[in-house]
Amino acid sequence: MKRKRTLVLISAIVLSITAGVVFAASVHFKNSPKVTATDNGITLTTCGALTGLGNADVTITVMATAQPTTLCSNKGGAAAPGQNPALATVTGSQTFPANQIKNGNLSFCVTTQPPSQPTWDQAGCANSNWSAQITDMTFTSYTITVVQGGQTVLQQTF
Repeated sequence: MKRKRTLVLISAIVLSITAGVVFAASVHFKNSPKVTATDNGITLTTCGALTGLGNADVTITVMATAQPTTLCSNKGGAAAPGQNPALATVTGSQTFPANQIKNGNLSFCVTTQPPSQPTWDQAGCANSNWSAQITDMTFTSYTITVVQGGQTVLQQTF
């Protein structure tokens, strides 16, 4: 009976220590500047380094908001600036396998996808004989979301 209590006590201690280590991990950005953002014209690339990660695949998603600049073109090839549409949102996502995480650390770069092109009326072109194209995006903010083990472990807006 005494041996059984000792075994239960040791198991409880090991479990509490393990749980403490698991909950002590705090995913956060490493170094300064924490994240860099590069405006590629119509996409945004964010790079940074994370620390405090566990041993599971990590998915990093970037969602960026921008004011697009549009160009309207008619069938004759004449171009005119569009009446810029409302703010656009673009996203990009990348999954990093667990074997790329070294001692809880991971460096990353994620690029958003280009925006979908607006219709002639969304861009403010003269009429349906015109086509619209986004030629530039002025990024106003972006949010990085980090998911590991099916749970969001970090989300920050810049």
